[in-house]
Amino acid sequence: MELFWILLFSSVYPLTGGQGVYAPANAQIVHSGEACNVKDDNISERIYTIKEGDTLVLQCIVKGHPRPQVRWTKTAGSASDKFQEKPIFNETLRIESIKRIKGGRYYCKADNGVGVAAIKSIRVDVQYLDVPVLTVHQTISDVRGSYYQEKTVFLRCTVNSNPPARFIWKRENMLIEQSKDNGVDIYEPLYTQGETKVLKLKNLRPRDFANYTCQVSVRNVCNIEDKSITFRLTNATSPPMVRLSVNDTVVVDPGQDVLLTCEVTAGFPPPTVVWSLYPRSLPLSAQVRGPTLILRAVTLDDAGVYNCTAVNNVGNPARKVVNLVVRTMSNLTFQITPDSNKDSETIQMGRDLKLSCHVDATPQDKVNYTWYKNGAPVFNSESLILLRSDPDMAPGTSSLEIVDMKFRDLATYSCVANFPGSRVPELRVDVNISQNSVSPPVLSVPPGGQVVSVREGGNVELVCLVVDGKPRPPILWSRAEKDLLMPSGTATMETPDGRLRLKNVSRDMMGAYRCQTAPYNGLNIKRRELQVQLNVQFPPILDPVFQDARWRNSQMVTLRCNILRSNPPRLTDIRWFRNGDFVPMPTADLKEMPELKFKLEPTNNGSYECRVSNNAGTSTCTFNVSAQPYNAEFYFDTPNPVRILKGNNYSYNLQWTQKDPEATDRIIGYWINVRKNKQNVLWKQIDLKGKEPEQGVLISHTISDLKIPLSYEVRLSPITTYSTGDFVSRIIQYSEPYTYPRPSDHVCGFENERICGFSQDRSDIFDWTRQNHLTRNPKRSANTGPETDRSGSKEGYYMYIETSSPRVQGDKARLLSPLFNVSSVRGPKGSGRVPYCVSFYYHMKGKHIGTLNVLLRVRSIASVDSVVWMKSGHQGPEWRKAFFDISPSGPFQIVFEGIRGAGFEGDIAIDDVSITIGKCKQENTVASAVLIGGSHTLPVASWLTFGLSCIVSLLYR
Repeated sequence: MELFWILLFSSVYPLTGGQGVYAPANAQIVHSGEACNVKDDNISERIYTIKEGDTLVLQCIVKGHPRPQVRWTKTAGSASDKFQEKPIFNETLRIESIKRIKGGRYYCKADNGVGVAAIKSIRVDVQYLDVPVLTVHQTISDVRGSYYQEKTVFLRCTVNSNPPARFIWKRENMLIEQSKDNGVDIYEPLYTQGETKVLKLKNLRPRDFANYTCQVSVRNVCNIEDKSITFRLTNATSPPMVRLSVNDTVVVDPGQDVLLTCEVTAGFPPPTVVWSLYPRSLPLSAQVRGPTLILRAVTLDDAGVYNCTAVNNVGNPARKVVNLVVRTMSNLTFQITPDSNKDSETIQMGRDLKLSCHVDATPQDKVNYTWYKNGAPVFNSESLILLRSDPDMAPGTSSLEIVDMKFRDLATYSCVANFPGSRVPELRVDVNISQNSVSPPVLSVPPGGQVVSVREGGNVELVCLVVDGKPRPPILWSRAEKDLLMPSGTATMETPDGRLRLKNVSRDMMGAYRCQTAPYNGLNIKRRELQVQLNVQFPPILDPVFQDARWRNSQMVTLRCNILRSNPPRLTDIRWFRNGDFVPMPTADLKEMPELKFKLEPTNNGSYECRVSNNAGTSTCTFNVSAQPYNAEFYFDTPNPVRILKGNNYSYNLQWTQKDPEATDRIIGYWINVRKNKQNVLWKQIDLKGKEPEQGVLISHTISDLKIPLSYEVRLSPITTYSTGDFVSRIIQYSEPYTYPRPSDHVCGFENERICGFSQDRSDIFDWTRQNHLTRNPKRSANTGPETDRSGSKEGYYMYIETSSPRVQGDKARLLSPLFNVSSVRGPKGSGRVPYCVSFYYHMKGKHIGTLNVLLRVRSIASVDSVVWMKSGHQGPEWRKAFFDISPSGPFQIVFEGIRGAGFEGDIAIDDVSITIGKCKQENTVASAVLIGGSHTLPVASWLTFGLSCIVSLLYR
């Protein structure tokens, strides 16, 4: 099902500065399509009710000139990213398979830069009913032995719904009524999530062991059916209990298989076991077999907290948690810390020295560190102290302290990190301690490297070297300015050799960069740091980049190119060009704003460029200088632009305004060109007869002799005394009235998708179809159905019933007219009822033609249908006309009912339907129809009026 709202901004009003310039108007909402319910609330806002899963369509139609831009938003966020990023004309917001979270208040905002924007809201209420959840509980104070050998049991039924659900309790399909059974109590508990009803079984009796059903209903709102759930209560009913086959924490190597079993130890009905991984979904490789979860060849991504939950809707679910840890080890680093008590930065005999070793690992506390001296294991002694976890260092850091260092302590020390009993490879780092192998680092920036210049878009290398010191630590780069991140998006970037390489440099990367020695893989002393300045050069930034400039002939023109920013700021050249040719002029002052002055002549119209250069490149200001008038701006909000003419023709009232008519020479007229399929239909000049266009004032021209239902391209160009402007084009198309407030001579030929407000009857078997010769199914039955519409056009549309499979004999399709309110018109003098003439064309060709009935449906307390015209069987290959009078007693609809015949060669079509106030005009043609209440069938042409002072139900219900 597709549901539609149309938000119609229905009127416009002029503003100061021109009677043809309009702000978006105040809005009203017009409904089109089927909805569960549509009503106004206390603040006159439409409430639109829709069933979850249906398709929602909100259409915002707005008037105003220049044509407004439309944007949809929703309370607490944008209705769609598309609308958030890009305003769109007459945009339709379509939400497929709408979910409940999409309910809320939607806003349509229309703005054209004139006056105040128009805003209209509509509240969308999504209706739904979930399957209820039934759980069984017992008060803790009652539990002494077996679960259900006590007196009181609570059956709790919870459901999520909109609107609120009604609850019905049944025992063995028998309705439970609290007033008739003293052993039960039905109530709604406080502080519960969702809607909940509790059935309390007091003083549990043998007959209370039975099947219990909780049925919920929203009273068929939006055709939502009732939902129910059943639970069997027995004396064996008990809550679930589980136990795990493994410990709460499981540590494994990458590539291992993991088997987790959640064994159910109690519970009836038998509980269902579900495995989950918080907060994400189970790995794709995971296999669940009953209570067992199997993980094959685990990776680091498989680590996490796995949850086992057993549920049987009795009591609370039973849960167990397993923390799966996958071992990993990387980035083994070391630190050399001289005697911190002496503020030393070098190794000295007789002083303490600390060697530290750290590895990034999971789990960190399971890492085993082993120290070696010249390849031999190190054990605790008076001069060598091992610290498995050094409290002065980062967690998980092992240290070896050398007390009162002697010459015998000069050696190569090794730190080895591993997981005992694991297949994860061990990591090792060697540190050579000697008087010549350890010295503080010295940072240096190469000559000329303190400031590095690069053109925007190029690549650059910032260099900060450790020129002295052992061992040489890596260099960490960061932005000197606080809160700025590195181009990688991180706060720091490590470079082993001190060279920071940046690619595709942009101007936002310009600034100071700090280089520092890392606190690891070297001496743990005060960090050395320097700065390097990055200078990004870019061409001048100019304004305007492009300007369309119009002047009168012989007028002095001044073109200015503003320089907003430039790096380097010193300009090297300024040149002007016209149509690509250099314009000679005195040497430009590079410190002044570039400017060009000249007298506009027919020979010097064209494209002017101001090219401004610095050492980084050249930028351009472009001016399109012309004495041509600005384009015309079509007015899209002309009321009723289409008028029906004789001979199946129509006219179109084209309206437009002229943009800035005073900017150029006087506009004396317009060229208008009407084309169909790129072939000229009309080409002529519109003479303004000495009246010049005014800013914002509408200009009108009627285009006649257009063929129904064809569309045309209209091209329009202003004309001055010296030149002709550019053409602008738009498509004009035949359209039928959107509403029918008053009688008007008009044929409803079903030429657009609105089909004059007709709708399909939802209670029939199948639907009428709108088509023309071009949209027909090429595999259709050849001996039935029309070749053209009633007028003979292959492009014209009509409505028909398709009788091929899966249709069977007797299937019915009904097409309903809008609802007409007869209370707004008066009947003839002396008559209590208003007469109406109904006319239409029908096509019934084929050996299996069934029946076409026309019914009058009168609305009162109940709708009453009566057949007022009928025809059966083959009627020949021509379109035939039928007309008849009706005098309804109240609001009414006309129903076209097509009934399928004995076979597939039985397509029936209708076209050009009219409902006119007054009796039908009799024509000198022999009637050939079955008359029911005075109807006639004539194969001649006719015009219709679809006009009543009425409310069309499809639009206003």
